[in-house]
Amino acid sequence: MSTSSPTATTFPPVEDQLDLITKGSAEIIPASNATAPDALRARLAESLRTGIPLRIKAGFDPTAPDLHLGHTVLMRKLRHFQQLGHTVIFLIGDSTALIGDPTGKNVTRKPLTREEIAGNAESYKEQVFKILDPVQTEVRYNSEWLDRLSYYDIVKLMSQFTLSQMIEREDFHKRFSNEEAISLHELMYPVMQGYDSVALTCDVELGGTDQKFNLMRGRDLQRDAGQKPQIVLMTPILEGLDGVQKMSKSLGNAIGIHEPAPEMYGKLMSISDDLMGRYYTLLTDLRASEIAAMQQQIAAGELHPMQAKKNLAHAITADFRGTAEADRAAEGWAKQFQQRGVADDLPVVEVSLKDRSLLPHFTENGSTPSQKSPIHVPRLLVLAGLAASNGEATRKLAENAVSVNGEKFIARTVDLDALGDSPVLRLGKRSVRVQWT
Repeated sequence: MSTSSPTATTFPPVEDQLDLITKGSAEIIPASNATAPDALRARLAESLRTGIPLRIKAGFDPTAPDLHLGHTVLMRKLRHFQQLGHTVIFLIGDSTALIGDPTGKNVTRKPLTREEIAGNAESYKEQVFKILDPVQTEVRYNSEWLDRLSYYDIVKLMSQFTLSQMIEREDFHKRFSNEEAISLHELMYPVMQGYDSVALTCDVELGGTDQKFNLMRGRDLQRDAGQKPQIVLMTPILEGLDGVQKMSKSLGNAIGIHEPAPEMYGKLMSISDDLMGRYYTLLTDLRASEIAAMQQQIAAGELHPMQAKKNLAHAITADFRGTAEADRAAEGWAKQFQQRGVADDLPVVEVSLKDRSLLPHFTENGSTPSQKSPIHVPRLLVLAGLAASNGEATRKLAENAVSVNGEKFIARTVDLDALGDSPVLRLGKRSVRVQWT
């Protein structure tokens, strides 16, 4: 655990910091709006002027031994602050875990034992440092201060909130309206989480959008304690593999960060193209401008969506399992699934790589195209005998009726190396294997 005093640090310009910090954020409080985080900008400007890092906190209750990619959205945002030179605090809620976060629950959580919480906390520490730098991370347990509060201290904290304020909380309100039980200790949870921010003098607290009520209590208690109220930065809830429901082990749509590389890579390759952009935003360190540029390449047919998904799967797998394991997982996936559902006795058609209509941007007369030479896909479909004209082939691509190597394909151009040595093309019910000449 690192608890060193703040030292003068040189930070990037404020706008550069905001470009990374606000990527994928759902809401920032207080702010004029989500795209103009004035309070956060002012706090960053003060840090830049004084050279003193901001203190950034995200809390995790160790209620289960394993983390999945949904949990890492906040961890990655901590990493972004860390990369910019700020102090990040990975807070393990070993005392709040005794209460259990009531967020999204329609029944009271089953209490955990101290032994279960301690075991889960150790597992969390091992997993989080796959993302965060252990040397630069301040690891804290809220038992450090919560377990030392006296009866008087707790009564004083609870007196700062009313029952009506607590019942305004959506999940409590629903349970109250439905005449479902609300245990009194559950009302303590947001107050105790809020006190964490006072104990740690936080400048910014991170949390999911479902945590808004809890996060705001930190601002209330800091204000009452004479501290500058923290900025609240909320991230979206990550959808699971189904692209619909929140990622959850109980729903069977989660990717655990402890999973073997082949399993992790394979699950990531199974997500939809629509979900891919969201995973790029919430689960990688690419800036918003870099992701937008990649999406423009896909829309223009310059980057195959499948290749973009492979890049995503490799990047995330490498984060947790290392580059070498990610490479092996990618190779194994390609051998097993790249041509799934493709028969070995398909008709073979020869296509010349010297055809200038096939390689419109390749102009070196007589030489062999490079692996990065762009192939004109509509023309390839015509030369392969699957379409009567470039116009028909273009329409079929737009209709999502074309597959390349067993994957749906919509791009109008693709690099030669992405197709492989003997690509399998499918349009409608017809398939052929291409032999380059």
